[in-house]
Amino acid sequence: MSPSRTTPRFSPHSYTQTELEAILRAPGGHVVVPTSGSTGAPKLVVVSADALRASGEATFRALNGPGQWLLALPSSHIAGIQVLARSVLAGQTCVEMPEGHFSAQSFISAADQLTARTRYTSLVPTQLHRLLTNDQPAELRRQAVAALRTFDAILLGGAASSATLLRAASAAGIHVVTTYGMSETAGGCVYSGVPLDVARVRLDAESRIYLAGPMLADGYLATPAAEHDPHCVAQHDLSGLDAFVIDDDSVQWHRTNDLGTLSSEAGHLTVLGRADDVILSGGLNISPHTIESELGPEFGIDQAVVVGVPDPEWGSRVVAVVTRCAESEIAPLAQIRQTLTSRLGKGFAPRAVIEVDTLPHTSSGKPDRQAILALARTSQSQ
Repeated sequence: MSPSRTTPRFSPHSYTQTELEAILRAPGGHVVVPTSGSTGAPKLVVVSADALRASGEATFRALNGPGQWLLALPSSHIAGIQVLARSVLAGQTCVEMPEGHFSAQSFISAADQLTARTRYTSLVPTQLHRLLTNDQPAELRRQAVAALRTFDAILLGGAASSATLLRAASAAGIHVVTTYGMSETAGGCVYSGVPLDVARVRLDAESRIYLAGPMLADGYLATPAAEHDPHCVAQHDLSGLDAFVIDDDSVQWHRTNDLGTLSSEAGHLTVLGRADDVILSGGLNISPHTIESELGPEFGIDQAVVVGVPDPEWGSRVVAVVTRCAESEIAPLAQIRQTLTSRLGKGFAPRAVIEVDTLPHTSSGKPDRQAILALARTSQSQ
């Protein structure tokens, strides 16, 4: 029997609120979610209704209780699915933005449709940046900021948020909660550096982040044909690495691809970036996010992604691919290198800065690092 839109399906697609309601009600309900694919081929993750529920209810406790949500992200990915799931759990009708290009006007119009006193939305940094940017008319920006202020919290995740963007949001009176998580954890499970009350965080000797709790996914679809059987899952990723491990106390952990630091006193997690994004240059392990967070308007830079381009002398050459701020010029490379060397150390200063009109993004809104690396390699070979 072919699935209807109200019957849970076990292949990735754009879910509806009606469908999520059925999944959360059904015994053994699951969703199948693609990983972002920002650094390679996406995998298909099986996330149970129990995991969605545990995550959603913990989110309510971390915020201001249940509320009405605005869906501004694709409902085929975990962040969008969680907006729908939280709406179901809150007993509220989700307001959905039109599919397609995200714009300030469409966001403002959707926000005007919210009726509940308590309001939330989830955005990726690129979307928040577009709402706050000076590239749009002043009146439209004013309306966008006013709409953003009506939300009790704006969950911001999917990619690292620059300090410049967070400062701009705070100065505008917008309540942003940065989130960290992935499809394998049913979305964000660390809010502004603090784990949700159901989540546990630890680091291994190499500073790799491990996550545990009832919000963990079941695993990955073992084969393409397994989409017809959500219980046919693998506890390793497609490269054969153990993505889910069990410790001596029988606690299951998700072994992430990210590196971080964890304060011993408050248990505050700082994510340094992906382990496979780390650039080995001149014998140094360089976190791109550390550099990206420094490349902002003081250099005429609007957005930046840092990659490592193969280099016979350095192993990898640190290259920043950037867009410029409106009505600004990118600062000279020598100035950027001098400033970042003084702040971070010589090895962290980019050896090249490539200006582009726009940065490539994946369908989930994350910077497409594979495409950006290819762009940088092509530019550097010319």
